[in-house]
Amino acid sequence: MHVEKLAIPDVKLISTDRFVDNRGFFSEIFSQRDFESAGISFKPLQENYSFSSSISTIRGLHWQSPPYAQSKLVNVLQGRIFDVAVDLRLNSPWFGQHITAELSANHSQRLFIPSGFAHGFCSLDKDTAVLYSVDSFYAKECEAGIKWNDPDLDINWPITEKEAVISDKDNELPKLSDCKLSFVYNEQEK
Repeated sequence: MHVEKLAIPDVKLISTDRFVDNRGFFSEIFSQRDFESAGISFKPLQENYSFSSSISTIRGLHWQSPPYAQSKLVNVLQGRIFDVAVDLRLNSPWFGQHITAELSANHSQRLFIPSGFAHGFCSLDKDTAVLYSVDSFYAKECEAGIKWNDPDLDINWPITEKEAVISDKDNELPKLSDCKLSFVYNEQEK
């Protein structure tokens, strides 16, 4: 397993070997032992599957607040996505900043996003399937989100607002400046 720190170092791009032969390939998606060896504390409790039939489908930007905050391991099973994580941790040197990564079923890469981040993605292919593992159970009372195209975030999405296929619920999310946040950055925990 290879771990690449991104511009916000707590978000990591995880690469694993892919063993290819005439039948296809094999790749290990998650190993608790490898994550622990890399210093990543992550114990998945739930897996979520998302399927987007259209190109330009936007999902997010979502998170769960404490006590059900979730870290995520995002894996594309089919198609490609433009993946986004926004730092929501008060006092973080990267507060309000984001990272992006293109993830594809053609590569053995995953994005690890710790709790304290909003997460969302845009499908870049038709029939895109995403599996993401989380380390806390879903809790409706703790779900929250921010508008995907909040101008204060300055995310350079690969689509226009007119092209976006988005749910009514996600389209009505507030801007980051209108959100009450409960995540706090603690450098000593790193």
